[in-house]
Amino acid sequence: MSDEIILSRSVEAIAIPAGDKVQLDEGLQVAIAQRLGGHFTVFAPGGLVRIDGKDADALGLEVTAKPETPVATEDGKVNEDAVWEQMKNCYDPEIPVNIVDLGLIYDCQVKPVENGHEVDVKMTLTAPGCGMGQVLADDVKKHVEGVPGVTTANVEIVWEPQWNQGMMTEAARLQLGLM
Repeated sequence: MSDEIILSRSVEAIAIPAGDKVQLDEGLQVAIAQRLGGHFTVFAPGGLVRIDGKDADALGLEVTAKPETPVATEDGKVNEDAVWEQMKNCYDPEIPVNIVDLGLIYDCQVKPVENGHEVDVKMTLTAPGCGMGQVLADDVKKHVEGVPGVTTANVEIVWEPQWNQGMMTEAARLQLGLM
């Protein structure tokens, strides 16, 4: 364990991998396992939980800066590369690799709609029983809707094809020691 911390105030967290909301009480000792994507994965009594970056102060840390917002294109079109870059700010709370490099994003379609653009994302999870699916989908939605010109993001979790380690980028496999 690293970075053992006593919570300075009570905080709501999400149990990993169940996805259930849990309350962590002031004075509880936790240890930070991962600080990625604006969230903290911590070891707490009972297992891993995810604490949102807005609650960094409870850990005695500064609130994590939001990822830089991409610049709008001059012609009003959505920069699809910016959408993909924003999704790289989303992390599985148990794996220190972004979900794009993990191969969890299967499809991303940008289409013009009245007053902007709609983005449809199809993604999967590393395991079908993971309760963090909606949490990750909500992260993707939030990040994609932060791209200039995107008015709506729809994120669908799909199970076909089934995810496997071969879907990860070479960099992700190298980072995780799988090469």
